[in-house]
Amino acid sequence: MVSVVERGKITTEHLTALKEIVGDEFVFVDADSVKYYGHDETEHLLYLPDVVVKPRTAEEISAIMKLCNEYGIPVTPRGGGTGLSGGALPHLGGVLLATERLNSILEIDERNLQITTEPGVITEVLQNAVKEKGLFYPPDPSSRGSCFIGGNIAENSGGPKAVKYGVVKDYVLNLEVVLPTGEIIWTGANVLKNSTGYNLTQLVVGSEGTLGIVTKIVLRLIPLPKYDLLMLAPFASLEKASEAVSAIFRAGFVPSAMELAEIDALKIVSKMVDSHVVPVNDDIAAHLIIEVDGNNLDVLMSEMEAIATLLQDFEAGEIFFADDAQQKAELWKLRRRVAEAVKSSGYTIEEDTVVPRAELPALIKGVKALGKKHDFHAVCYGHAGDGNLHVRIHKDGIPNSHGNDEMQFILSELFKLVYSLGGTISGEHGIGLIQKGYMNIVFQEANLRLMREIKKAFDPNNILNAGKIFDIA
Repeated sequence: MVSVVERGKITTEHLTALKEIVGDEFVFVDADSVKYYGHDETEHLLYLPDVVVKPRTAEEISAIMKLCNEYGIPVTPRGGGTGLSGGALPHLGGVLLATERLNSILEIDERNLQITTEPGVITEVLQNAVKEKGLFYPPDPSSRGSCFIGGNIAENSGGPKAVKYGVVKDYVLNLEVVLPTGEIIWTGANVLKNSTGYNLTQLVVGSEGTLGIVTKIVLRLIPLPKYDLLMLAPFASLEKASEAVSAIFRAGFVPSAMELAEIDALKIVSKMVDSHVVPVNDDIAAHLIIEVDGNNLDVLMSEMEAIATLLQDFEAGEIFFADDAQQKAELWKLRRRVAEAVKSSGYTIEEDTVVPRAELPALIKGVKALGKKHDFHAVCYGHAGDGNLHVRIHKDGIPNSHGNDEMQFILSELFKLVYSLGGTISGEHGIGLIQKGYMNIVFQEANLRLMREIKKAFDPNNILNAGKIFDIA
């Protein structure tokens, strides 16, 4: 077995072989290319690959993997580069395999409500393509305008609509995958029920590019809801806003989205996009964005009125109802750009925590207490409806958690809090490079042993995205 510390080095002969596989014009070793593909959106980290390769087919990827497997060359697959856990960072050098040329929607099957796509299709492009046919693919991460559907598969992405419709895993039927050894397989079948052997499809979903490289994807679709309504509710207390979340569900309502953003985050993003749609008064601590959707407008309006009445029990301020598509779009634009805005303002460390939604008040209170104890400032926002809270941290002089002992101790305290509340350390961003050191907080050694053995079964020479999620000696 080739260990992490015995990685094969790229030689002139390897470069020649790669060019024979994909063509000279799709192999890059220039400084600008390796720097561009050496980072994603994770903190301020940069790791330079030895070479960037852009294949077009599964067969080309198969040939690349066979070459790299033979010589022990590390391979890092990359989608749109929007990841936040370092999953696409080529920290071992080697080959950066960019999937951007696998960017075709192959078929929209309206009879069976399915779509077959390549992994390099931008998520929003796919959503718009099916929307034109009256169909709906609900998972919608904030980066949907730039992230790839293949990356969403790798991270099991969610987004605002996960609270009602579920996450990526709930829509994946079948995957074509190139294994680290170069074999090409389909993981399942294009059917809604499948009890045939181990579920390899769901094993690959969320595996962060460590088990194989997805080259074709079959997703199920649902009919597009005819209507949606959106409200914005301000709260003077962050805890009251989070308490209201659980109360809405206990009252029998299932919004299609329920997002929480504290006022510091909204102040920052409102300045970035020059928007005044959200009031940012100092007496407001947080907002809830609540959406309902369906096919009966009268029912939806009744639901919104009932939710608005319920929110008064939690000291909500004046509620704003979006009157038209433009106002809705502006509200969602603010929410989707929060991460970008707060990062540019110095909140470079993001953690993707998730707890049972009734525990959100305790989590937020705990985050603020940790900030006071360890002298950092945090802003909280995220998918309150399913308990998925993003915590953005700013601490003077520490731009990265990775490799910093002080920040790693702080994060271990945060994750212990999350675990004590019945949660876990990632809801949708994955473990990747920067969170693997905290896996023992939420898993026993038996769990980690099973995961390592699965990795070895798929990737006996440990060449594909090695050193992500956990280390294998």
